[in-house]
Amino acid sequence: MSHAEALAAVDELADHLADPQTSYPHNGRGRTRPQSLLGGAAGVALLHLERARCGHGTWDTARVWLSAAAGDDLSTGRNATLFYGAAALGFLTRSVAEDARRCPSALAALDAKTVELTRARLALAHARLDRGERPILAEFDLFRGLAGFGSYHLRHHPDHDITRAVLSYLVRLTKPLPGSRADLPGWWTEVSPNGAVTAEFPDGHGNIGMSHGIAAPLALLSLALLRGVVVDGHRDAITRICSWLDFWQQPGPWWPGVITRNNGEAGHVATSQRQAPRWCYGTVGLARAQQLAGLALHDPGRTHLAEIAMAGVLGDPAQLDRVTDLGLCHGLAGIVQTAWRMAADADTGALATTLPGLRRRLLDRLELPPHNPEFLDGAAGIALALYTLGTDAPPHSGWDSCLLLI
Repeated sequence: MSHAEALAAVDELADHLADPQTSYPHNGRGRTRPQSLLGGAAGVALLHLERARCGHGTWDTARVWLSAAAGDDLSTGRNATLFYGAAALGFLTRSVAEDARRCPSALAALDAKTVELTRARLALAHARLDRGERPILAEFDLFRGLAGFGSYHLRHHPDHDITRAVLSYLVRLTKPLPGSRADLPGWWTEVSPNGAVTAEFPDGHGNIGMSHGIAAPLALLSLALLRGVVVDGHRDAITRICSWLDFWQQPGPWWPGVITRNNGEAGHVATSQRQAPRWCYGTVGLARAQQLAGLALHDPGRTHLAEIAMAGVLGDPAQLDRVTDLGLCHGLAGIVQTAWRMAADADTGALATTLPGLRRRLLDRLELPPHNPEFLDGAAGIALALYTLGTDAPPHSGWDSCLLLI
């Protein structure tokens, strides 16, 4: 019955998000930027595309949202990322059908622009590395940086040279900077997690999160290796990241979201640094990245460790109660989608047994009508995660590849 309840909830959410004019008015500012997968019409379109491809929604509704997403001039500036602008619309367009030949001219233009943007970002990144400077998070992270662009290229044209160029950059990123302290990894940044120099992080930090930290490069490198897209030093890069994570692993196991210089000098993480389990930060997203690394390296010990970490979160009501949001990034929907993907790849059924309870928890907390339509933090993402649970099948559109879950 819970599967039917989940699908019924998805139907109701989708009905509330049927018309961009009423459910998501565009005012040209802030989070309503139409080309944004995070908080714009493009993200809501993913829900309707997934439902249309599975026969649970109409293509007319999907096309309305696609038109809303593509209504403004294409963004190809410095703010363009996987989640905004050319790559976001390319990701969306490729979600329309298995056969990309249905819209070849549009896809060719979006792909070409995304390749151009990626080459420009790579040139800046390698120039920074040549200078021996530390990176900013936006250079390599998923939301704003090259891990996001790499995810696009690996999914859409894995054999293109740009895909290997991104992977080669990530290999270089994982190496210590010449002349730097041996205990600081190559992705150590001199700023705080919000990108600014703050008193709280006077000597910067090492970011572990999936949204802004090293978990995303780990997941991307592992997914590429699993798909046979390999560059020089590929396995060594994965191993370097995993070794650093092993050092900071806490009993449970769990991992903090960030490592400070004080942590490094003390070789210790305080229990208070344990974050709520979320896809973006904390154990959930990192567990999936490590599971993928274990699968890629044929390391059953690491895969098992990742699955134990995830099962520990899902079996601990006190940890789940810390998650007060419902969305994909910070909330239950992100835990749900990550858990489903991990359960599908697990050797045992232990994680799968937790899914009904997660579904019940999410349904019990769902409020209708939704006050926030967005993909990342709102109703569209919640509906997509519920749809996965309701159908118990991988998304036809592969929408969660933008979260590096697959």
